[in-house]
Amino acid sequence: MGARCSKFSLCWWPSNIKSNLHDLSHNDDDDGSKNEKVGFTEYTLDQLKIATSGFSPENIVSEHGEKAPNVVYRGRVEDDRLVAVKRFNKSAWPDSRQFLEEARAVGQLRSERLANLVGCCCEGEERLLVAEFMPYETLSRHLFHWETQPMKWAMRLRVALYLAQALEYCSIKGRALYHDLNAYRILFDQDGNPRLSCFGLMKNSRDGRSYSTNLAFTPPEYLRNGRITAESVVYSFGTLLLDLLSGKHIPPSHALDLIRGKNFLMLMDSGLEGHFSNDDGTELVRLASRCLQYEPRERPNTKTLVTALTPLQKETSVPSSVLLGIPDGSLSPKETISLTPFGEACSRRDLTEIHEILEKVGYKDDEDVANELSFQMWTNQIQDTLNSKKHGDSAFRAKDFSMAIDCYTQFIDGGTMVSPTVYARRCLCYLMNDMAQEALGDAMQAQSISPTWPTAFYLQAVALFFLGMDNDAQESLKDGTTLETRKHKY
Repeated sequence: MGARCSKFSLCWWPSNIKSNLHDLSHNDDDDGSKNEKVGFTEYTLDQLKIATSGFSPENIVSEHGEKAPNVVYRGRVEDDRLVAVKRFNKSAWPDSRQFLEEARAVGQLRSERLANLVGCCCEGEERLLVAEFMPYETLSRHLFHWETQPMKWAMRLRVALYLAQALEYCSIKGRALYHDLNAYRILFDQDGNPRLSCFGLMKNSRDGRSYSTNLAFTPPEYLRNGRITAESVVYSFGTLLLDLLSGKHIPPSHALDLIRGKNFLMLMDSGLEGHFSNDDGTELVRLASRCLQYEPRERPNTKTLVTALTPLQKETSVPSSVLLGIPDGSLSPKETISLTPFGEACSRRDLTEIHEILEKVGYKDDEDVANELSFQMWTNQIQDTLNSKKHGDSAFRAKDFSMAIDCYTQFIDGGTMVSPTVYARRCLCYLMNDMAQEALGDAMQAQSISPTWPTAFYLQAVALFFLGMDNDAQESLKDGTTLETRKHKY
């Protein structure tokens, strides 16, 4: 594996790593229109077979499993990213050129409100789409099939707003049509934030026809002419508002009868009783009924939806992961990784065990690090440098971590030798002295010297845990585990 920059790599951090740490870790944009630029890749079929272990049934994440007309698999591509791979049936896209044009166009969209399209494959009769992987499943699962408690009112309001923002972003970018919008199309990312699947943005004919819509929830104009428009998408948004209000999949005609009879409280999810105000419920019902108007021109546009939903938001300072009930720092069952003993110690933040591991390993991982020294350096400076390291090692062994920091700092400042292990040891000493930011800096320095050294990633994870950046810590743990597994494999 070649040198690779992690999210916290020194390749792009400023030299003063302690400043702006908080700012770098919080890059959310209020309207969801900004997102880290991820390229669009046209994969070969062999690459996606490898990524999904030969399209193994064990990697299927479609909620209808192998019975789904187009199966979605969990996969891991070459840069170690988790992805969702949608494999269409053979008749879905007969025109390969149209498929590629559509995929490339949708692949240009980038938003934190979308599960973005990052690749595709068009080879022979095979048609596959590759999207960002969303580990916490669908709105359908959380809303209709919950196990311990119903989805919180604040989370339902957040889903409605984020979905409206996603649709507004797509409309601004010229992709206003969304096919078969429903609760299966809304997914939850690693932070518990709802995102709209990019797959529904792909249309399989140029006249706007959709081919997989449940008739009971179909916009009236679609029944008349078989075409969807931007207003049809707003109608489908209205059906989703009904889902969020009721916790059930109620046909719009039945819901509208209740609304006209002023029995809208009968729509409300009984599990939410006492957890929302009647005024908020009334506002959401009113918005849903506007979306469900028979005449398309009488429905609001996506900008109006965002404007109406924004002031209704509750508990805005509470992370989505908390509202969704995701345990702090946990991984989704689909993302569970098997940690090595070192990784386990780091995940538990067991500094004593980490100390024992580093002491046992010693300096054997420094063997491949080049230290080119002139004869003058050997004769004039090397002894002082080696003495500093020797004293540091003695203090480290004796668990005198403050003394070890001083000695290792003398070694590093001497500048005559480079040792990733010294940085790793000083990193742990900093952690023992509640200096997590300094520890993160040393772990990154170790990675810059030895880019594929698992220990550097493991120690980054521990520092990030102590800094409260659990999602980033989990990513570093996964990177360390992957590298250590490959190291022992080869």
